[in-house]
Amino acid sequence: MGSGARSVDAVGPEEAFRLLGEAPDTRLVDVRTRAEWSFVGLPDLSPIGKQIWPIEWTRFPDMAPNPAFLDELQGLIARDGGQTPRQILFICRSGARSLAAAQAVAAGLDDAPGDGAGLERCTNVAEGFEGDLDSDGHRGRINGWKARGLPWRQS
Repeated sequence: MGSGARSVDAVGPEEAFRLLGEAPDTRLVDVRTRAEWSFVGLPDLSPIGKQIWPIEWTRFPDMAPNPAFLDELQGLIARDGGQTPRQILFICRSGARSLAAAQAVAAGLDDAPGDGAGLERCTNVAEGFEGDLDSDGHRGRINGWKARGLPWRQS
């Protein structure tokens, strides 16, 4: 990691939504696959005047790592005015892929073009969008963004 060592912390979905609403320089990256965005839905940040940044961490259907992940993140930062957010939150289905992505960004943005100056925190959204499996093997009922009643949309 470069000189600006960053750690990764975690917050629950409600705290993530609160942070996104209160801090103008905070963004949410959804690292799930295009199939998940289309068929399961996405967090809806329009009530707080923001847009989600969807970037696949792994690609459907083979779930191979996305080698362009950091480049795609840099591209979204550039399209958003070029100012690196002070905090980036990461969300996936249940919190595992988003943790890996947050760790990679915390380590890798220092070495990427533009060096991530300004980024102070990489935060995993624990529970993710769908949360843990229930006793019937279904997600979205126990915890997670959807189960917590936070805004979301489906195409």
